[in-house]
Amino acid sequence: MRLVESRLTLWVCYILLGIFAFLALFPIALLVLNSLKPAAQIVQNPLGLPQPIRWQNFVNAWNHAKFSKTFINSVIVSGTTIALVCTTSSLTAYVIARRKIKSWKIFTFYLLATTTAPIQLYIFPLYFGFAKLGLINNIFGVALIYTALYSPFAVMLLRTYFLAVPKELEEAAIVDGATHWQVFWRVMLPIVSPGILTVALIIGLNSWNEFLIATTFLQKQENMTAVIAFFLLSGQYSSDWGEIMAAALIIVVPVVALFVFMQKRFIEGMAGGSVKG
Repeated sequence: MRLVESRLTLWVCYILLGIFAFLALFPIALLVLNSLKPAAQIVQNPLGLPQPIRWQNFVNAWNHAKFSKTFINSVIVSGTTIALVCTTSSLTAYVIARRKIKSWKIFTFYLLATTTAPIQLYIFPLYFGFAKLGLINNIFGVALIYTALYSPFAVMLLRTYFLAVPKELEEAAIVDGATHWQVFWRVMLPIVSPGILTVALIIGLNSWNEFLIATTFLQKQENMTAVIAFFLLSGQYSSDWGEIMAAALIIVVPVVALFVFMQKRFIEGMAGGSVKG
């Protein structure tokens, strides 16, 4: 009886996983399918096969969206944000986890408040401040905004990793003559590297796909990111949906490929960060 129940449970799990996988993969499959069609075929039958296959959509999307330039801008913004967030957040999280701070509850409330507060609340004063400083249309200026926006989450996550490291490792390194700085770089960072990798992946995906801040602070065409260039492909009166689908696929492929390549480390990192502290 138990064997029958276990098999039935297993089959139910497989069916549910199959349904969830279909729901997750169907939009991507539809995107790939329509990226190979002329616009007229997409309007007539979005679920039909392309007849004939139109590879020119990808060429037109790459040229019209100027992805050769906007992709570089996106890489610069995302890479700078990852570097700044991982550096500052790891230092902050280590200090919070290892040093007793009397105002920790207030600081925690501040981090949670900044994490949950929508960017729309302070985007206008932020814009005027950046305009005064001459940082509008500055890629690195946008990276600074992303750093401030994503750092609270990164600090809270990395703190749990540092709390999970036994204090005896630090004490042993200090007894051997290591300074606190050497303990941080040579002992702590290698241990919490899965957490830093998880933060880097999450922050990279968010900064790559972010639209509101990018379109507000990057108004010149030579400074636009790939997401803004994709948005501008849609015209006011007419749009080539085949080209738009191809452009969307071009933007999505690097993100999906990176996540698939790093998914094992990402899951391990999230599991390690679930330690209560």
